Amino acid sequence: MAAVEAVEDKDLIDRAWAAAATVADPEIPVLSIADLGVLRDVRVSGDRIEAVITPTYSGCPAMNTIALNLEVALEEAGFRNPRITTVLSPAWTTDWITEAGREKLRAYGIAPPQGKAGRRALFGEDRVACPHCGSSETQRISEFGSTACKALWRCRACAEPFDYFKCI
Repeated sequence: MAAVEAVEDKDLIDRAWAAAATVADPEIPVLSIADLGVLRDVRVSGDRIEAVITPTYSGCPAMNTIALNLEVALEEAGFRNPRITTVLSPAWTTDWITEAGREKLRAYGIAPPQGKAGRRALFGEDRVACPHCGSSETQRISEFGSTACKALWRCRACAEPFDYFKCI
């Protein structure tokens, strides 16, 4: 009987994960919360589905919207009363952005984070490739971009400004 329950739970989790993964990040709508790495887990908790999310930083203003949109997506997929749990540990890093997510950022005109999160991330990147033309002849204009997780850069080759998703 336990094996049957495990298969049923896996099917439920797969269906719930697929529904949850359709939720877009409200600040960068080309990314799903799965692409961004904010969607951490989907599990069966008692008689209902629980989705676990982690904010990109503890004060992220988008988390309430993400939680609400996630709840709606799960309910529309047939899950009654889904539980949305926010966890802060381990802390989210840009290492959690999927490769598909990085490509979506680049195609959208946002330079994805380069390298791994760590000490270097605290002191800025030497070169950030322009998402428009690919040139590494770029310069940071401001540490603060359109959202707290991005910095404003400009390409010296094509003269286009762009956001750089900071390596956190």
